[in-house]
Amino acid sequence: MNTWIGFLINLQFFTVFPIKKQLPMDKKFIHRAVQTFPLVGVFLGLILAGVLYGLGEWTPFSSLAIAFVLWVLTIALTGGLHLDGWIDASDAFFSYQDKERRLEIMKDSRTGAFGVISVIVLLAARFIWIYEIVERTNEWTYFLIIMIPFFSKCVMGYLLSRMHLAKKEGLGAFFQSAVRKNSLHIYWIYLILSFVVAYFIDIKLVILFAIMGFAALLFLFYVRRKILRWFGGITGDVLGASVEGVEVWLWLILWLLHYFAMG
Repeated sequence: MNTWIGFLINLQFFTVFPIKKQLPMDKKFIHRAVQTFPLVGVFLGLILAGVLYGLGEWTPFSSLAIAFVLWVLTIALTGGLHLDGWIDASDAFFSYQDKERRLEIMKDSRTGAFGVISVIVLLAARFIWIYEIVERTNEWTYFLIIMIPFFSKCVMGYLLSRMHLAKKEGLGAFFQSAVRKNSLHIYWIYLILSFVVAYFIDIKLVILFAIMGFAALLFLFYVRRKILRWFGGITGDVLGASVEGVEVWLWLILWLLHYFAMG
């Protein structure tokens, strides 16, 4: 029951799905929420993969139209929450100020030019990669699309659990307050189960799954160091920006795999 409540808390905080229920916010439930981050990623990935399959198999829509629907869903399913973090973090980063000033800029509700430019580039890149993936979709594409939000939520969980807070308030601080030393152990079970599913689908898919996992790990190592250097630690905005960053990176990897490994 605690795990289910944790999952519902994630849906309430990080998606647009209405949870019309007053959920308990005790630390034991927030702990379960952190543990179920990757499951929310799988849930969102299943929606994306299901829409791609349904539109591709059962409608006359063009690849461009299908890609546009998927692109919109990557924004709409989370209500643009992580994009807001990307915009705020971009404004702060491109100010080239010290850490304290960057944190102040992220708290400002106004959107600056750098935030607008960075989100346009992010969304344009994502659309191009989604479109070309749709054009080259095969039987492995669906599983790998599901893995994109799965890996991004794993990265979010790791950063939240293992990194210093830049400020002692906000959504990041609220969730980190409930983290335990063993909170992330279950992520290994999720990874093993994903590996097993890939193996039973096709042995070659295991290699593609491993490539995407390695790409997510590279991103994690890179961004972990840069967050400390640029912001002095994590905030809710920084976590949101990290989710957007790793997802656009994995869309790029999946696009390249369709060209060089899945043709």
